[in-house]
Amino acid sequence: MARIDATLLDRADALLRELPVTRVVRLPHPGIRLHAKMESENRTGSSKDRAAIWILREAVRRGEITRDTTVVESSSGNFALSLASFLDALGVPFVPVLDPNVNAATERTLRRLCARVEKVTEPDGTGGYLLSRLARVARLRAELPDVYWPDQYANPDGARGHYELTAGELLADLGRIDYLFVGVGTGATINGLSRRLGVARPDAKVVAVDVDGSAIFGAPPARRLIPGIGSSIRPPLVDTARIGEVLVLSEVDEVAGCRALLREHGIYAGGSTGCVYAAITQYFAGRTGPEPVVAFLCADGGEPYADTVYADGWVAEHLTPVVTKGANA
Repeated sequence: MARIDATLLDRADALLRELPVTRVVRLPHPGIRLHAKMESENRTGSSKDRAAIWILREAVRRGEITRDTTVVESSSGNFALSLASFLDALGVPFVPVLDPNVNAATERTLRRLCARVEKVTEPDGTGGYLLSRLARVARLRAELPDVYWPDQYANPDGARGHYELTAGELLADLGRIDYLFVGVGTGATINGLSRRLGVARPDAKVVAVDVDGSAIFGAPPARRLIPGIGSSIRPPLVDTARIGEVLVLSEVDEVAGCRALLREHGIYAGGSTGCVYAAITQYFAGRTGPEPVVAFLCADGGEPYADTVYADGWVAEHLTPVVTKGANA
């Protein structure tokens, strides 16, 4: 029989109610009516808050999480931050499993919030660390007596959070959407957004944005350096998303998109957002005729990427010096 912790459920419901309704802002852009939903305004600074609190609330409601439970999850950064913040408020211990690509600022915050942090250091043979992180999660689940694993790549509750919250707010604000561009990592965001859009605006086109080195859409996995977009596996949540088109960009494009978004609109965004902005710019280059309504998420802020995406030295060493030219103009 499920051990439902009524006090914990009340706390989780309160955290869910306290989520902000993030702004949708209009960005001048040639040929289109472009809108960004500022998910960087969430409690921990990213869209992952929506999936995290929905997953946790549902797990508490089903009795899968009590105050005796330890939550364990593999994350490249933002989802771990969301879980850490909410679980700290709930009084439930959390063990994040990280890898060397985690942003330094994110790791510092997690080590302050969590009594135990696991960090894998060995690549998994795909050029990344995801499989190594998942293997460490499996060991922790065997080691600890009462464990809950959110499994963000396959958990429909995470997608439901975006369906109800992120997509609901976006549609309430805009009404009409002709194109929705979504960066893909775990698949939860594009699953929830695309399915809700399919109900409300079935004529709208959902464009998935991925990055070179990601295996989500059939390419072999390869080394990637910027967390937040792409994956070494195809997440099950992608299979039930409503995707009209896929665009795959390079990490150079990703960096250039971040810097262009800052230069042109004053938005200091994270890597996945820059990749999506670059995809939108390329997709609509030279467009004429009626202006479609185009939307995307500003999924997180740029602060955690200050030493990578926005640092000329890091980009020159790890990607190419060409992208730094004019980036700070």
